[in-house]
Amino acid sequence: MPNDWLPSLITSTRQDSYAPPVLLSRMAVKLIQSDAAFREKLRSEYEVDADALIAVPHVAATQFSTIAATNNYWRNIQ
Repeated sequence: MPNDWLPSLITSTRQDSYAPPVLLSRMAVKLIQSDAAFREKLRSEYEVDADALIAVPHVAATQFSTIAATNNYWRNIQ
């Protein structure tokens, strides 16, 4: 995994601001389960599980909230 997979949390538009939380969520899964073949095997199970699919946006929303709070923190101290 390259060290620069997340170059910035600051985005130019509100719509673009959804990409970093999704990327953070995906990278967390890759860090926790580093075996790509096993992740692919699990995908076939959770892609048909409504509860798992509903949980995904919740994780992204949590990441989004964290990023928004962090960006506001840094803007306020500059």
